Amino acid sequence: MSRTCHVVRVFTRGDTGGNSLGVVIRSEGLRTLDMQAIATEMGFSETVFLVPGDPPFVRIFTPGREMPFAGHPLVGMTWILRELDVMETDRLLCGIGFVHVGYNGPDAWIEAPPDRPVRVASGADQVAATLGLAAPISATWVDMPIPYLVLELGSPEAVADVNFTEDAMRATGIGELYVYAWVDRDRVKTRFFAPEAGVFEDPATGSAAVALASKLADEGRLSGKVIVDQGDEIGHPSTIELNWNPRRVRIGGSVCMDAARLIDE
Repeated sequence: MSRTCHVVRVFTRGDTGGNSLGVVIRSEGLRTLDMQAIATEMGFSETVFLVPGDPPFVRIFTPGREMPFAGHPLVGMTWILRELDVMETDRLLCGIGFVHVGYNGPDAWIEAPPDRPVRVASGADQVAATLGLAAPISATWVDMPIPYLVLELGSPEAVADVNFTEDAMRATGIGELYVYAWVDRDRVKTRFFAPEAGVFEDPATGSAAVALASKLADEGRLSGKVIVDQGDEIGHPSTIELNWNPRRVRIGGSVCMDAARLIDE
């Protein structure tokens, strides 16, 4: 017996780049350890599994663990449910609760709760020094609910030049690191690292974009629109459309179908 894992690229820049995602629509009979094994074998940043229900439940796995929330898997699932004529739904259930979803022409989007806890990150200068980074302009923890360390650097070039080893990051004790810099008022350049999840550098990270919106709101920018560029340094140019207000944070973008792989059981 076999089942299909559809492979899509989420947050593409035109038809290129994006973050690859495995999507398994038929998850009946799969145990948690089966899902984890499939995600590890696929090797993408995440692989997702649809569990029937009203609304449907989406289980999200990196190569290393299950995640309560991640942006690019939920956007990809939203898109593929319509593309394959499985269903059109206005919400999905994940580990943090209900997430509103929808479509903007051919693109897909999700809305995450706006109340992600934000706190100042003490000791961030030492973390940056350990990783060979200049002292950050600001440093914040945002709970997604997994805590992300969000560092604002001084320029897009400083973000592009980030270069450290997985061992160096593990030495800091930081599990997830998001670095960004402003290109202009409405565009940022970003990179995201998560070795504990089995993903040293992620091409496009929707949850980190949500974390950025939470940080900006905490600083007083209560609403806005920002284009998030990511993935260029690892050959996966990606673009996330981020907008937020006090009621919700929306992330969206384009998705491309790549292939269908058979999973033998």
